[in-house]
Amino acid sequence: MTDLDRILPLWRELRASGSEYVLATVVSVEGSGYRKPGARMLITPDGRRAGTISGGCLEGEVARKAFWHTERGPQVRRYSTAADDGDVPFGMGCGGVVHVLLERRATADELLQHLSESFENRVATAIATILDGPSAGHRAFFSAGSGLEANSDQLVSLARQGFHDEHSSSHSLAAPTHPVAKVWVEWCPARPGLFIFGAGDDAMPLVKLARQLGWYVMLADGRSHLATAKRFPEAHDVLVLDPNQFPRLTLRPTDAAVLMTHSLEQDTRVLGELLHRDLAYLGVLGPRRRTRDILLSIARNRHLPTLQTEAQVESWMARLHAPMGLDLGGDTPAEVALAIVSEIQQNRHRTSGAPLRKVRATADLREFTEPATTRSFV
Repeated sequence: MTDLDRILPLWRELRASGSEYVLATVVSVEGSGYRKPGARMLITPDGRRAGTISGGCLEGEVARKAFWHTERGPQVRRYSTAADDGDVPFGMGCGGVVHVLLERRATADELLQHLSESFENRVATAIATILDGPSAGHRAFFSAGSGLEANSDQLVSLARQGFHDEHSSSHSLAAPTHPVAKVWVEWCPARPGLFIFGAGDDAMPLVKLARQLGWYVMLADGRSHLATAKRFPEAHDVLVLDPNQFPRLTLRPTDAAVLMTHSLEQDTRVLGELLHRDLAYLGVLGPRRRTRDILLSIARNRHLPTLQTEAQVESWMARLHAPMGLDLGGDTPAEVALAIVSEIQQNRHRTSGAPLRKVRATADLREFTEPATTRSFV
């Protein structure tokens, strides 16, 4: 959903002015593709674009004919990047075929409104979209608490299943009023949040990197002269921590929190508040020994017996990323920020963090030795 950070502001501008637009969405990729299903691009009549659907080889061609292709309604177009494809290939020959749904505001407005709400509220959602036939562009949405659990509508049922499976997929939908239609169910995970405790200079590149990824970013520090919106204009929220009361934060299980106040007192107080929260990632800057000392202090303040204290500290240490960040080398603020964001991203997607040349070599070998299959709508 990271495209939305750029698409939504333009969409709101167009909606306010009543202007037409075309929304392009990747719904299927066969073979290699720079962007995956769910990638989006918004196109205006005057040629402006927000978002991307490829590495730059398709955007111009899609935008050039988008309004022409959608004169009669939503349409899925096929674009090949394979050099040996029978059609005219686009780009440098990635070797894949990309299917893109093109639609105007008549059907796209409801989708963008729903995505806007999910994006701002940082909640997951699933969307079932009919891709062809007279009902092309018709959709059903499902999110937690949507109240549609008992709904028997086929499209709603597919969206509900995609939400519970947390997986995108393709289906065929039969209806009395039209022939069998193709349906794409898109799983949209919750927008990640990064809660940064510490407003030193080393937090600045971390805030910028997180915003470039489309994450929600909150920054907090007890030092009011550092925790200011002027110093951190990219942060969505900047708070000054009250030493006597921890702020009421909306922390979700998909969020990450990092401690980098460089203050033993602040880190101890904040970490004591965050240890019981359900977070996807909790990291502490600084040596492992320092973090362990902080945890010992927290455990003693809770008056745990000596043996229980040691066991609790070990349990906490196993959960924490301390010191946080991947071993990428470098010690400048920007390099440290890159290492931290990389570890959070790796943790979010549960990947190995291994070089892609090794990962892809294994995948290519498997593809060469196994029977060929076509994977669409993944």
